[in-house]
Amino acid sequence: MAEFIMELNDEQKEVRDWLHGFAADVIRPAAAEWDEREETPWPVIQEAAKVGIYSLDFYAQQFFDPTGLGIPMAMEELFWGDAGIALSIVGTGLAAVGVLANGTEEQIGTWIPEMYGDADDVKVAAFCSSEPDAGSDVAAMRTRAVYDEAKDEWVLNGTKTWATNGGIANVHVVVAVVDPEIGSKGHASFIVPPNTPGLSQGQKFKKHGIRASHTAEVVLEDVRIPGSCLLGGKDKLDERLARAREKAKAGGGERVKNAAMATFEASRPAVGAMAVGTARAAYDYALEYAKSRTQFGRPIIDNQGIAFQLADMRTQIDAARLLVWRASWMATTGKKFESAEGSMSKLFASETAKKVTAQAVQILGGNGFTREYPVERMHRDAAIYTIFEGTSEIQRLVIARTLSGMPIR
Repeated sequence: MAEFIMELNDEQKEVRDWLHGFAADVIRPAAAEWDEREETPWPVIQEAAKVGIYSLDFYAQQFFDPTGLGIPMAMEELFWGDAGIALSIVGTGLAAVGVLANGTEEQIGTWIPEMYGDADDVKVAAFCSSEPDAGSDVAAMRTRAVYDEAKDEWVLNGTKTWATNGGIANVHVVVAVVDPEIGSKGHASFIVPPNTPGLSQGQKFKKHGIRASHTAEVVLEDVRIPGSCLLGGKDKLDERLARAREKAKAGGGERVKNAAMATFEASRPAVGAMAVGTARAAYDYALEYAKSRTQFGRPIIDNQGIAFQLADMRTQIDAARLLVWRASWMATTGKKFESAEGSMSKLFASETAKKVTAQAVQILGGNGFTREYPVERMHRDAAIYTIFEGTSEIQRLVIARTLSGMPIR
């Protein structure tokens, strides 16, 4: 088991510097344009594919880093470049991880290449879980999947929302209810292949921030997919459903729900790392601005009101990173989140990003309020971190109930 360390090794530093260079040279120069256009930055994704960043191999290497720091390091650097473009680059990973976690070897080999395409013809994928009435409350999910035994097909009906790459994806991974009587254990994941009839894009959301990332509803109307598109296969699903029904009869429903929450807990540090990247970008810009901007004959950083803000900003960013690294290391090494450390990292990093970007706007004064300066965009982007992958209120609820021993509902 890898020991918890607070410094990247030489190989990790080399990857970090490579990513930082891509973020500085390719992502940042394009950030303002694609934020204004509110469109998927296909040319930037293609550049990422050419150098090997937009690929399953790259993310697999970071995911299997034994220290647990590969993914948070990569997320921080890319999101330091720009949150909207970075999410367009990493968004396919959500669907890929869903297949890796639940699919058979044949499904993994068949569908993940279809998600990414290649450097000459890049594709994206979408993971579709949230619904209009089922965000944090996954038990309220209504999208249904019904098995047509005569044709060995699954029929999907429902509406998904807040789907990154929803509707424009080559491959959609859809979570649906197969047995509504056993809550979240009655859910299963399905591959919807390209050009499947009945799947369409609903509303495309015009967002406050991360506007270079495509977010939309996905409408499923009698979508028929082969039985082979059930991730993991039907035999495995039937066995899992049978066990869940027995547990439910024996009064094990709360344990089922807590197990589902533990899955989310392990993925939250990655979102925290994204928030750290955005916060660090705003801090870096505000620091350089404060050192070069003069008022009353001296740089504004000479004023304690500015200097103390920058000191607090840097302290909060470093503290957030350490919480993210700790949780990532725990998840990789199989340590139990006895105090909801995953939620802690996401909560603190998300709130830090909102606060630090707001302070950066304040340090720039009127300039910070205009789109001529990037901190305005960073402040808008930071708002999402306290919302997706569980709101800050949900994180506090998870932490409080974990500490108190109360069930997480």
